[in-house]
Amino acid sequence: MRAWRFDAMHVAAAALLLVGSLRTEAFAQTRAGAGEAKAGLRVFFIDVEGGQATLCVTPAGDSLLIDTGWQENGGRDADRIVAAARAAGLKRIDTVLITHFHQDHVGGVPQLLARMPVGTFLDHGENRELDHGITEKGYAEYLKAIAASGATRRVVHAGEVLPIGELTMTVISADGALLAKALEGAGQANPFCASSEKRPADQTENARSLGVELAFGRLRLLDLGDLTWDKETELMCPTNRLGKVDVYIVSHHGWSQSSSPALVHAIGARVAIMDNGETKGGSASTLETLRKAPGLEARWQLHSSAEGGPKNTEMRFIANPLGADAGRGLELTGAKDGSFSVRNERTGETVQYPVRARR
Repeated sequence: MRAWRFDAMHVAAAALLLVGSLRTEAFAQTRAGAGEAKAGLRVFFIDVEGGQATLCVTPAGDSLLIDTGWQENGGRDADRIVAAARAAGLKRIDTVLITHFHQDHVGGVPQLLARMPVGTFLDHGENRELDHGITEKGYAEYLKAIAASGATRRVVHAGEVLPIGELTMTVISADGALLAKALEGAGQANPFCASSEKRPADQTENARSLGVELAFGRLRLLDLGDLTWDKETELMCPTNRLGKVDVYIVSHHGWSQSSSPALVHAIGARVAIMDNGETKGGSASTLETLRKAPGLEARWQLHSSAEGGPKNTEMRFIANPLGADAGRGLELTGAKDGSFSVRNERTGETVQYPVRARR
């Protein structure tokens, strides 16, 4: 009996050790799997109903948020940004880039700061449009919120290159000025200038947008904020100063004031991702320009556009159909070899874009 107890105790102890070992191994595999899932750059296209809020997170957890959505709606946009940030494992946002001072891009700053700390704000400088958009009072509130939070504000200029961890940001446009020197590998004559309409100079804040190219290894993403057609022409004609990109974050929510063929057709993007709302952005003419863009494999939209009608992209590439107000987003995961995938939060479908030969 005593011997039996001794053996049983040892068997039980051995069983506990085995279970513990298996749990430890399973936990390690889970952690390893999570690490593998987050090994690339993650870009969250957050639905702020026709504004912009694009969150980039590197494998090391360095973060960049481009714009903050609207101020209204009870903090809806700030809540959605914070939810995406927490899904990415963030407790703070390192850098917030404000493309320009219109309410759909900068309005959410005070509410965001009330929910999550931010290290640094980047913008193009002083607000010069006091009769539209954010207004003089709103701009003062933006500055006041930054000062109260203890965050740093930095004005950046066209041509600057700033590291965000493993992500390299090149400033393409800022305060009306444009990149003076072509990016590496660019500078070729642009054949699409001849057929692209010429338009008068825009006088609003849109033309002063802080636009950037983001590079993660060989992967290139272009976000020019609401940069207008006339500025695109100045940037891209007669020579293409940008060269080719992989992802075009469609300017100005897909409105017809931006996205000229001189830009869209010359950059040769593989996919376009549009931060539009149901009734804001997604002009039929822009959707058609994108459809005809050489080399474009897919058009992704945050919303089905009421204005766009039958020219909207396929439903599988739309996060929010007409009449939906679920705030569903899109998520891009990119690798340094230039491959990436895009996931539709509504459907759960992920589309892979393997490495493409450099052109």
